[in-house]
Amino acid sequence: MVMASSTGIQGDDFSYLIVRPDKGEIWDVLKYSLRGDIECGSKFLESSDQGVVGGEAADHRWIILMSIVARRIIHFLGKPMELTGYGVDFFLNLLSQNGSLFGLFYNLLRGDIVIPKRGTETFISTIGHLDERMDLYQAKNLVGDLHNSTPGEEIKNVELDDRATMDLCMMASKLAYENAEVVRNVVVHHWKMHFVDFYDCWDDYQKKKSTQVFLLCDKPKDATLILISFRGTEPFDADDWSTDFDYSWYEIPNLGKLHMGFLEALGVGNREDTASFHYHLQKRSTKHCYPEAAEVESSNEGPHSERSAGIDKKGIPPEMVEMSAYYVVREKLKTLFEEHKNAKYIVTGHSLGGALAILFPIVLMLHDETNLLQKLLGVYTFGQPRVGNKQLGRFMEAHLNHPVPKYFRVVYCNDLVPRLPYDDKTFLYKHFGVCLYYNSCFIEQKMDEEPNKNYFGITHMIPEHLIAIWELIRSLTMGYTHGPEYKEGWFSIFLRVLGLSMPGIAAHCSVNYVNSVRLGKS
Repeated sequence: MVMASSTGIQGDDFSYLIVRPDKGEIWDVLKYSLRGDIECGSKFLESSDQGVVGGEAADHRWIILMSIVARRIIHFLGKPMELTGYGVDFFLNLLSQNGSLFGLFYNLLRGDIVIPKRGTETFISTIGHLDERMDLYQAKNLVGDLHNSTPGEEIKNVELDDRATMDLCMMASKLAYENAEVVRNVVVHHWKMHFVDFYDCWDDYQKKKSTQVFLLCDKPKDATLILISFRGTEPFDADDWSTDFDYSWYEIPNLGKLHMGFLEALGVGNREDTASFHYHLQKRSTKHCYPEAAEVESSNEGPHSERSAGIDKKGIPPEMVEMSAYYVVREKLKTLFEEHKNAKYIVTGHSLGGALAILFPIVLMLHDETNLLQKLLGVYTFGQPRVGNKQLGRFMEAHLNHPVPKYFRVVYCNDLVPRLPYDDKTFLYKHFGVCLYYNSCFIEQKMDEEPNKNYFGITHMIPEHLIAIWELIRSLTMGYTHGPEYKEGWFSIFLRVLGLSMPGIAAHCSVNYVNSVRLGKS
């Protein structure tokens, strides 16, 4: 791909701040945090404007310190986390595919042990083992209504704030953690819907395929509903957790500041070449940003000149369309709407997947994709981290909440991830949209912001741990009080025991969100 360096960008409309935890010594970080030493700060902070390092960033240098410390620890533990993840995944599947620990020993004695194979429809992720439910619950009625709808009929049975739609979205968000074969099997055989495709997309900063997303339709012909589900934070993926704790941002004129790591995961930029964000997040021609590309584009004038030059008619390189989650999903949506004229779509995701779910329509707005935006039925996120500043929130609420709310952000109790990145009265990252908050008794409240919005606080420490104890006790009894569907397995209970030391981690598990949707009451 032809790109200009970031130094070639001129103008006030190009602004960013990058926190690089791998740069500078620990003394540089401490001097900047304690004294606001700009020279020390410039060793690990990169900005389009040096004044940011001594100005806005300096005002929040203690939060930047927390971000750097957390990301350094995560980086140090990266390889052990990866190896642990492989081991845990294999062990859990070894147990489940052989029936139990007893079944494993029995098969071992018989010489008939089942060895799990990654990438197959029987190999379930760690997230899947925490909550083994696959079938839809209240959404069964929704699926039946959608299947019985006639071609050309408007969506009358999908209400964004009802339990049926929420259940479908949450189960799809949980399913996004699985491999393509598991997703296909569940969508087709359990949900009786039409599996469209599963994409393993490239993160140009991480230099690996780390962004997964799948699409489904309620039926193969004359579909009424299309659903897009982004995968969330992998529990043993250090890069995913590092992204959640990242403070780096990119500012778009008249829109606001967006979390740089989430933009990279969506496939619309790379901090190693900051001009790439300007390239992918603008309404103007690429000529304004990539003079090399513009020269190639203008020097080839045949009917296939743009494609032969490596640039499509909108200035996006073909390889980017094939690799980037944003472009892959956008182009597939356009194809689907040619086949299903009356369909509308919902975007959903849990954790990091929730951040990508709301960023997707944001970028569509930047690209003036009016037709696709008119087809957007809504966005549902679960345990989603903050994605931008207050200005971004005002802009998106003006577009997504009128004439009716289309963006619902579901938060369970003391979940840590929605409290990231840190926020206070003057800090950068702010939530927006309708917050559906569930307490530990699954009581739903509609509010602007979840309680204890920053999680870390002395006054909340004791209540958080008491609630974690209550949740552990509840997990042991739910199979009796609410039915066998709610019985938690040993692995989920084990995680709750570990979570007593830091309740916000266990609260983030998808089992809490599924239970909130299915048992929640106003």
